[in-house]
Amino acid sequence: MAISRLQPLFLLLLLRAFGSLPTQAAARGGRDSSDDGDHRSFSRNLLEDKPHITEEMAHGYMSNTELETAIHTFGNRCSNISRIYSIGKSVNDFPLWAIEISDKPRQREAEPAFKFIGNVHGDEPVGREVLMHLADWLCDNYLKDPLATLIVENMHLHILPTMNPDGFALRWRGNANKIDLNRDFPDQFFSVNNDINYRQPETRAIMNWVKQEHFTASASLHGGALVANYPWDGTRDTSKRYYGCPDDKTFRHMASVYSQSHYNMSLSKEFEGGITNGAFWYPIYGGMQDWNYIHGGCFELTLEISDTKWPKAVELSIIWEHNRMSMLNLLASLIKSGVHGRIFAADTGRPIPGSVMIKGIDSKVRASRAFGDYHRIIVPGEKYEVMASMEGFRPKSTHIVLEQEAANLDFILEPDRADGQMKLLYNDDNGCPCGNSKMFHVQEAHLWLYLLVVCVLLTLYLVFKRKGASKLLTYKYSPRRSVAV
Repeated sequence: MAISRLQPLFLLLLLRAFGSLPTQAAARGGRDSSDDGDHRSFSRNLLEDKPHITEEMAHGYMSNTELETAIHTFGNRCSNISRIYSIGKSVNDFPLWAIEISDKPRQREAEPAFKFIGNVHGDEPVGREVLMHLADWLCDNYLKDPLATLIVENMHLHILPTMNPDGFALRWRGNANKIDLNRDFPDQFFSVNNDINYRQPETRAIMNWVKQEHFTASASLHGGALVANYPWDGTRDTSKRYYGCPDDKTFRHMASVYSQSHYNMSLSKEFEGGITNGAFWYPIYGGMQDWNYIHGGCFELTLEISDTKWPKAVELSIIWEHNRMSMLNLLASLIKSGVHGRIFAADTGRPIPGSVMIKGIDSKVRASRAFGDYHRIIVPGEKYEVMASMEGFRPKSTHIVLEQEAANLDFILEPDRADGQMKLLYNDDNGCPCGNSKMFHVQEAHLWLYLLVVCVLLTLYLVFKRKGASKLLTYKYSPRRSVAV
């Protein structure tokens, strides 16, 4: 009995070396097709033994240097709606370049943010090319195509064409240290990746990125299958079975938006409707999508967009066309559906970074610090009870019927006078106390404390001369910031 209980733990200790659980790989009938040497990793795509990626196969794909040039060329060509920045560097010191696309790309706004990530695995390069096609299409069609204009003007889209430039250059799955980056994130069930000293720089870059930006949703692009995958990616007992997260229904909806818009994904004979729960298909641990949902409040899909990991370059434009409407409709769904709004403090009228919950769904979506805006993805056509809350305030809830269009719902929360100290976090996203739209920390004391201060001041005034007391009061109690009373 004791031995059987130790087996899952023993398997998990192999995660960093092997990438996933070999027992499930055997169940799928093969091994991952991309790791080199003795470093083998088992993945969801078990279609063929490790192929040798020849120069002929790679011909027509952008090299890392060519991709870097293409990103900066795009930034110059479309500077009115884009910003180019780096989120970090790879093991071999190659910058991880990102593209932000918006009508106000250098400003924070009360709008949803979405990120696309490509080339998580070095031997799955299709995402690199497809994401550059997406960026170019949005630039070329802004103010010409209604869908392009809707996306550019109502959200902030962030595109990271390659998360793993080193693995791409080396023609293998993992990064330069041969670590599968989609097994390198902290896991909810097991602590195998909790030591930050062993975390890869590419992984740390993504984690810091998610903490800095307020992403509503995201997707990573992979190759080797044709399916939209959603959480959870693993199970508590490492078994292969359906294991849904609290927002399972919402994730199924998101995955279906992508699949149904695709040229042939929804016609899959292997995956009903072209979508799948990750743990039901093939459990993994330390995956990026589960970490995003748990720690970033970011609803992430893992999109397998090509049956072949490394298709011929002449097929890339076709793959882009097959995925174009899926990508655009997924982005547009963030704007055209769900519940959106802002949270304000009733006493000051200022936005506050509260949280929003849907009754019956055990997950919270936090509002941004800068604007108090939240963006909650939920399935349209149903009734919901929406509740906003924040420490130091009385929670407030309301019922809505979400039709096919998005619902706008603001909350004004009353301070909870019975709560010892009320914290109004008037901070920007970097924690810097600033003016106006930026926020600063304020602590409101009880009314008796203010009365006590008044009594002390009155006593000082009576004890000292009027002039001396006046100077003292001016020096010690000159207002330096707004205080919510």
